[in-house]
Amino acid sequence: MGNGAWRGWAALLAGGLSEEAAAFTNLAVSGAQTRDVLERQLPAALELRPDLVSVVVGVNDTLRCTFDIRAVAARLDQVYAACTEQGTVLLTACLPDPGRMLGLPGALASPLARRQRAVNTVVHALSERYGALHLHAGEVDWITDRALWSADRLHPGERGHRQLALRFHALLAEHGLATGPAPSAEPEFPAPAKAASLWWLATAGTGWVARRCTDLLPQLLTLAADELRHRARGTSAGLDLRASAAVSAALGALSVADRADAV
Repeated sequence: MGNGAWRGWAALLAGGLSEEAAAFTNLAVSGAQTRDVLERQLPAALELRPDLVSVVVGVNDTLRCTFDIRAVAARLDQVYAACTEQGTVLLTACLPDPGRMLGLPGALASPLARRQRAVNTVVHALSERYGALHLHAGEVDWITDRALWSADRLHPGERGHRQLALRFHALLAEHGLATGPAPSAEPEFPAPAKAASLWWLATAGTGWVARRCTDLLPQLLTLAADELRHRARGTSAGLDLRASAAVSAALGALSVADRADAV
């Protein structure tokens, strides 16, 4: 915001929900996974009994060696259910795949893309199940416009946050849930200079890379080797089918659990 403070799309959106000021609480934490949302953020959110809650999460799960689509689906199902049981309007979004955003080589990017597609499929299905207002934020135009993204290529810059706020505002307005003015698309503050972006990459950015090198990278290299073997054999479609089957099993397990609870 020009003074060292940070303000994301949700804060921008809050200002346009109604003509009167809306109370806004930000429980999001950088690097949070679905487990963090379920165990730490959800209880605090439910205590507030909000009219509107956004749950936009999943990319960080795909960047961990512990990635498990079945666990991700189960956690999101619990979070969505708990919010909607209180009568809260739920906002969700699918997200771009991190491999493409980071510009990784194909064999490294493909496994991450497969993971993100799995997460997005789960989010789509559960959003429909719980009547969430869902934003498709994984489109090509959004991904390829570098002016919308920060130096790390994974998080939006101010223009990107404003675009998210505008898209969510339009979605809410369409359902009569946003009556205030839409956020401006134009940034209030100049974009960070190239030198500032390079400094960030050399300091905070290197720390992020180091953490991923000890966590995700060994597994990602194994997945990339498997990807190359399947390409050489012409069986790459099998990897996609395996991922689709895992998503179907994850969603199917939720349906079985619901039937058991109903009995």
